[in-house]
Amino acid sequence: MSAECIFCQIAAGKVPAEVVYQDEQVVAFKDIRPVAPVHILIIPRKHIPDLTAITPEDKELLGHIHLVAVQIARELGLTERGFRLVNNCKDEGGQVVYHLHFHLLGGRQLRILG
Repeated sequence: MSAECIFCQIAAGKVPAEVVYQDEQVVAFKDIRPVAPVHILIIPRKHIPDLTAITPEDKELLGHIHLVAVQIARELGLTERGFRLVNNCKDEGGQVVYHLHFHLLGGRQLRILG
């Protein structure tokens, strides 16, 4: 845990968030500035600054994050119509908080990228 990281503080329960899922490895909560009707952030409890900082020991954690994303999408009724799972990595990738996180977006037609 990084004492100055807002996501570490949320994972530790020191900063309030509207949590929709949590277990011993991850916490998922509603984004405070949603860009879609459903906008959930999924974070590992372990502080990892960004996707480039993962190691082979994080392989199971990343798989778990994806399974949790699908579980949340299913619970929110997104699996039939579809959803997006996004990771922004570093400045040019649009990362704002330097704690690995994934955005689960859905609830409307999302703009096609590319």
